[in-house]
Amino acid sequence: MPMVVGVVAGVAVAAVLVLIGLFKLMWRVAEPNEALIISGSKHRTEGLEEGMGFRIVTGRGTLVMPGVQAVRKLSLDLNETELHVDCVTHQGIPLKVRGVVIFKVGDDFVSIANAARRFLDQQKLMSERVHNVFAGHLRSIVGGLTVEDMIRDREKLTGQTRAACGTEMEKLGLIVDSLQIHEIEDPTGYIQNLAMPHAAAVQRDARIAQAEANRLATEAEQQSFARMAEATRDSEILQAGYQAERDKAAAKARQAGPLAEAGARQEVVVQETRVAELEAHRREQQLQADVRKPADAAAYETRTLAEADRDARISSAQAQAKETELAAAAEATRVKAAAGAEAEATTARGEAAAQATRATGEAEAAAARARGLAEAEAAKAKGLADAEAIKARAAALAENQEAVVAQQLAENWPEIVKAGASAFGNVDNMVLLNGADGMADMFAKALTMGGTGLGLARQLLASMDRNGQAPQDASALNGQVQKVPMDDK
Repeated sequence: MPMVVGVVAGVAVAAVLVLIGLFKLMWRVAEPNEALIISGSKHRTEGLEEGMGFRIVTGRGTLVMPGVQAVRKLSLDLNETELHVDCVTHQGIPLKVRGVVIFKVGDDFVSIANAARRFLDQQKLMSERVHNVFAGHLRSIVGGLTVEDMIRDREKLTGQTRAACGTEMEKLGLIVDSLQIHEIEDPTGYIQNLAMPHAAAVQRDARIAQAEANRLATEAEQQSFARMAEATRDSEILQAGYQAERDKAAAKARQAGPLAEAGARQEVVVQETRVAELEAHRREQQLQADVRKPADAAAYETRTLAEADRDARISSAQAQAKETELAAAAEATRVKAAAGAEAEATTARGEAAAQATRATGEAEAAAARARGLAEAEAAKAKGLADAEAIKARAAALAENQEAVVAQQLAENWPEIVKAGASAFGNVDNMVLLNGADGMADMFAKALTMGGTGLGLARQLLASMDRNGQAPQDASALNGQVQKVPMDDK
């Protein structure tokens, strides 16, 4: 039996604990600055339309079914947003209006319901939305006012703005606790210019008042100074009379001393003048001895040395000229003697050379006859060989003209270059300008003159190809090529 009672008591305690846990889990209490929005079941709230679909709880607790109903909180705290709006007045003057709006969610259920539908999940964006609403209405209201109206009756601007935004704020579930216009900035300086006439008038009145006060003070001071000057004048006149009498007596007493002193001073000046004249004469004599005499001696020494050096140079030049004349006479005598000896030697060498030339001519004549016979036979054989070679070159030229021309030019290139260089054969002396560049230009021109034969060789070979005939022999072609530079020269 006790065991059963204990079990029942334990079950009862457990049930109570479970009930307490469920109650705490289901019970929600709204803080004074918030409203609980309970959704998930159909409710009817006083003052709201039927079928709102959610329940609003403020300042008290309520039971909520977990898993069936959802509870979210809507803050009823004050919010603040600063207004920074650029506006244009009715006069077309741009202004910058700075102010602040303090607002909150209304305490009635209608306002809470409207705010919950719009800001429940976006409560941080509430200030931005309110700023946009007030900025738009503020621009519209300022557009219908003048700058003077805004300055003189700022409360009118505030009242019109609150009245214009009231309907929209009511729809949002918000109420405006305070709207303050802190500052109206004027980038164009219109307000400052508007105040200038009044400030100038105030400054003018102040200056006039100050000038009037200064005038009255100056007049009083002048009158006082005049009275003081009059008294001072009378006193100074009396003092001057007394002083004149005293000065007259003192002047008579002082005249005796200066006269005696002036006489003594005159004697002193006379003596000092004589001393100065003697000192000047002494200095002149000293300068004659110390400066002029040594300078004259130095000039005489310099002039004497210069004349001696000039005479020595003239004597040296005359001796050198005489020596040169004697050397030239001796050289002429030696050259004359050498020329006579050379003439005799030349005569002897000429006679010997004439005899040798006679003997050599006879031997060369015999050899020439023999060479003529041999060359005739060789020319005949060479002609036959050249004819065969010409036929072969003609056939090759028909097949490959450029190759044959290149071969022919290569074979005769030394003669072509030699013919070009022959243009300088008769030149005894040649002056080259520009150093290595001048030498390079000279050889280039020589090669160009010799290279003129290249064109002629190509023309001869081309004509041979067209006529089907070749020159009689290679020497004829070479002769043509060698003549070109001479003709060009």
